[in-house]
Amino acid sequence: MDRSLYIAMSGAKQIMQAQAINSNNLANANTIGFRADLAAFRSQPVFGAGEPTRVFAMAERAGVDVTPGQTNATGRDLDIAIRGEGWIAVQAPDGSEAYTRAGNLNLKEGGILKTGNGLPVLGNGGPIAVPQAEKIEIGADGTISVRGIGQPANTLSVLDRIKLVNPEPGQLVKGTDGLMRMRDGSAAAPDAKVNIVSGALETSNVNTIEAMVNMIALARQFEQQMKMMKSVEETDRSSTQLMSLG
Repeated sequence: MDRSLYIAMSGAKQIMQAQAINSNNLANANTIGFRADLAAFRSQPVFGAGEPTRVFAMAERAGVDVTPGQTNATGRDLDIAIRGEGWIAVQAPDGSEAYTRAGNLNLKEGGILKTGNGLPVLGNGGPIAVPQAEKIEIGADGTISVRGIGQPANTLSVLDRIKLVNPEPGQLVKGTDGLMRMRDGSAAAPDAKVNIVSGALETSNVNTIEAMVNMIALARQFEQQMKMMKSVEETDRSSTQLMSLG
């Protein structure tokens, strides 16, 4: 009895965790550059004293869906979107290097170029600082050019270049802050093949219809696990009654 109950109980618990991952994806369906998390289930033996005679279900984050989202034109000079594969290097709150696809850039205090959620964008020598200028252009290779105040209209000076990287998907891991990092903690090398589209933003790659269907399926699976637990309880009660009659 305890084996059936344990399997059903652990299954219900892990389904709740998978539902949380799916709900987080839905909540970020409109987040710029968001990458959906993937979840998978597997059976895991319980190891301990003696043979592993117990098995429980385990839900785990299988990885991240790196499929590109849709690119929408905005016409804003500081909006950028990665064309195809690649990532924008940013400085995480803990000072480490991380990667994102969110290209809604802004100029903050001291002219520091930051993402929409306040992360400094990295260039050749660290966070990019932009002086006061009449015009800012971001090229397809990430090069930032500025026209100073009072300078001729055809005068543009190269200021810095956004660090664009493209490591293998298996080398990246997604943190709880939604940022991607190298699994070994190192910094990815710049990749000159990564191109960006200026004046555009990439949407989340979450398929809302698929996520809603998945939510319903997980809810039904949870209901089945609860029915299994109820069935085990009723069987145990019947067995107790039979033993008392004897």
